[in-house]
Amino acid sequence: MAMGSGTKTKIIGILLVAIGLGLALWGYQSSGSVGSQITQAVTGSDTEKVIAYYIIGAVSSLVGIYLIVNKLIQFWDNLQSSFWFLPFLIVLSSVVYAIVLIQADYVGANRWLTLWPRIFGVGADGARDMLSTLASSTMSVMGITFSMTLLALSLASSQYTSRILRNFMHSHITQVTLGTFAGIYVYCLIVMHAIRTGDVPFVPTLAVFFAFTLVFGGIAILIFFIHHIASSIQASSIIASVTHETNASIDRLFPEKRESTADHTKGEEKKRLLPSLDERTWYAVPAKMSGYIQNIDHDTIMGLARDRRTIVRMDHGIGAFVVKDTTLVSLALTYPPDQETVAALNEAYSIDRHRTVEQDTAFGIRQIVDMALKALSPGVNDISTAVMCIDSLTEILTSLACRKFPPQYRYEEETLRVIAIVPTFESMLAEAFDQIRGSAAGNLTIMVHMLGAIGTIASLTVSPGHLRALGGQVQYIADLADRSIKSTHDRDQFDKRLLEVRKALKGKPFVR
Repeated sequence: MAMGSGTKTKIIGILLVAIGLGLALWGYQSSGSVGSQITQAVTGSDTEKVIAYYIIGAVSSLVGIYLIVNKLIQFWDNLQSSFWFLPFLIVLSSVVYAIVLIQADYVGANRWLTLWPRIFGVGADGARDMLSTLASSTMSVMGITFSMTLLALSLASSQYTSRILRNFMHSHITQVTLGTFAGIYVYCLIVMHAIRTGDVPFVPTLAVFFAFTLVFGGIAILIFFIHHIASSIQASSIIASVTHETNASIDRLFPEKRESTADHTKGEEKKRLLPSLDERTWYAVPAKMSGYIQNIDHDTIMGLARDRRTIVRMDHGIGAFVVKDTTLVSLALTYPPDQETVAALNEAYSIDRHRTVEQDTAFGIRQIVDMALKALSPGVNDISTAVMCIDSLTEILTSLACRKFPPQYRYEEETLRVIAIVPTFESMLAEAFDQIRGSAAGNLTIMVHMLGAIGTIASLTVSPGHLRALGGQVQYIADLADRSIKSTHDRDQFDKRLLEVRKALKGKPFVR
């Protein structure tokens, strides 16, 4: 039996772990012991080769471990988007920075004091009091600033969308600000701990001086952070951020442009396949946990289908919520799947408690739609924000209209292996406009703007399927206008725009 891609990945992971452990052991033997290695590093001896063994060995081992569990990509994405990772790195850098400067002070003795006595001339008690003041004031300022920021974000989220708080936590500027203040605090504590009094006093004057430099840098970062928050809670900034993230997802997931206008081949293929698929016996593979599907390893699923000589039918696509012990996928087999197959298929799915835009373009559209619905609600009635949301959706859908979507039926040569649930332009279009249209009854501005959006999209696509879907949306809006627009003047404006859009659907030029 051919080796599946998941098995190959695990073998590579095991080899990397073995290589990493071997390099770490080699480095240990070269240095004599861990204690002597640390001593050599502090005294500045030539230890580059030994340190390289340790670093390369540690990295190789970590990569191997996560390849074994086939979760490296998901782990790295979650690590980068976590709130603590970047602040932790900054705090760790501050620890290293403090140790290096203290060691430089120890090696240099009174060199700095001799050269610049007015800058570095400070006693042990004065240095300790100063560092204590800097550390305590840094934490106080950070606590007050973040408390006020969270209050402002809570008020903004009630007006726009609750996902503002999630975007705030994922912001690198927020993480850098938190890490900077926490790093200054830790730096001051370490330097303060190194100060000695008594018969042999020691004051790391260089490290104490650079504490001032860090505080000034922290003040600059704090001012920029406040400016960033004030700008980021504006509706235009929130919408632009989600739009940029969604467009980046489109470029990553659908990089290929459409090459033809044919839309019928897949439909004919589906009609030909359905009778034979219905005659097969399908066995359900249950999900091992509940949550939203963030990512699917299609290569692993294809490899499993090839190895088991079966067809895998997905019951849930990316962005869908799956409940534990319900059907995740179905297999066309003559006997129930074994536990190894069930476990391997579950490993191919990344499931978590929330959706992400990285592999789920529809979630980006969903966020903008939520903001538009909140803006159109009677309690808010913010037409300008709703118009900005429609403009952003137009930009996203225009990009999608030119892209080639992945096929639903996946083959190994001439043999069907996977029936996937894939996004389509029609589903994205419905996701973008259906609910906004439902909240736009009687609102001429929104209905006319939606018509303009559809006209713009139609002018940039020649796909018959896309044009049919756009034409359907136009008809839905026209039906809504018939029911809700009573003013003759408003009706004339709507009819004029409606005529222009219907001409655009027939291939004529359109001016938004």
